[in-house]
Amino acid sequence: MNIGTETEWVEFKKTTGELREGIISLASMLNKNGKGILYFGVRNDGEVVGQQIGDRTMREISQGIANAIKPQIIPTIITELCDEKNIIKVTVNGEEKPYSAYGKYYMRSADEDREISPGQLRTLMLSIADTIVNIEANNQELTFEQLKTLYAGNELTLRENTFKQNLNLLTRNGTYNLMASILADVNSYSIKVAVFRGSDKTDLMKRNEYGYKCMLVAVKQVLDYIEALNETTVDLSGSLRKESKLFDFSCFREAWLNACLHNRWSRQTPPAVYVFDNRIEIVSVGGLPEGLTLEEFYEGKSKPVNLELQQIMVQLDYIEQTGHGVPLIVSRYGKEVFDITENFITVTIPFNNVKEKGRLQRDEGFVPDECDRKILNLMEEDSGITVRGLSEQMGLGMTTITKHIRVLREMGVIEREGSKKSGQWRVNKLVL
Repeated sequence: MNIGTETEWVEFKKTTGELREGIISLASMLNKNGKGILYFGVRNDGEVVGQQIGDRTMREISQGIANAIKPQIIPTIITELCDEKNIIKVTVNGEEKPYSAYGKYYMRSADEDREISPGQLRTLMLSIADTIVNIEANNQELTFEQLKTLYAGNELTLRENTFKQNLNLLTRNGTYNLMASILADVNSYSIKVAVFRGSDKTDLMKRNEYGYKCMLVAVKQVLDYIEALNETTVDLSGSLRKESKLFDFSCFREAWLNACLHNRWSRQTPPAVYVFDNRIEIVSVGGLPEGLTLEEFYEGKSKPVNLELQQIMVQLDYIEQTGHGVPLIVSRYGKEVFDITENFITVTIPFNNVKEKGRLQRDEGFVPDECDRKILNLMEEDSGITVRGLSEQMGLGMTTITKHIRVLREMGVIEREGSKKSGQWRVNKLVL
């Protein structure tokens, strides 16, 4: 008889001769899920082989767990008869993370128990506690008519008596969680789209707010608004008329949906969109997820910050679990459009008509834009100024500064003399 497979909360051991390994699995599962089940008398593949049970077998398991796992837990230990063979089932539950086994800490990953340091474990515990399904909502008087409408539009029905549990809108205590709050008809979250004149934030033209409603409705409204801005530009400089969109909307859509999905909503700050004369910036709160490297990020490997929210967004066809979003953006605009820090991820989508707006080498010479002019002025004042220095003085990201410098160098407006660290900038005024 086969009783299934090992998971993040189920472990099989052939006999109690593997008691030590089984106890380590229990601590590992407690640290990951707050619960775990251990079977003795079952092979790794789930096949029941049976366990001999003597007068002291159950007591030895109980004492072994009591002596090895700290803080102490009280397991439930029972015997079951499967295919006329005895097996032992050990069930544990605990909320006093982190748990150690024999003085060491472990974390469950799939069906493996991985040893980690106390510091790493504390970080993981904080990230788990920080998830939107574990934080209780401030408002417990919530309704979800807008969310139900979205499901109905996808020909899916939410059953009134089960949808809160099925969509993980409740904490373990049965109260509404933070995810329920951001998906409710009325909440305190507002997504902002700010439009600025020029290439920095000194002149705010317009600010739209999409919020205080189901977050997924607001997300769609932002997509509709930005798509309306994606005007068609016409190039008549050659023999043929060429039309192109202001920016690649598919890249914006991927960046925006990823920002909403992976945003650290627990920090009470929604993602935002900033529109400038030459680009769009999408900003989300929180850096790379714990355990995901920068290389894996660019390859499109995903480690969702909000796994339960991802499941809902997949069901409603907002996203696909293909991991193609970041590689798509990189293939179109390069890795430099991503500015990733510990607290924020900013994606910059440049406009395709930046050159038509004044960054071509025209008959009368190169025409710099506003940001170019500020960079050139600062370089003339201090030829040794760094990219970081320019960023701090102009209030722009280092990625943005680097892109402008690259264009200025390509157009021959500036040159770098000397080494990268101790060199200086030279501004070629004759080109201007």
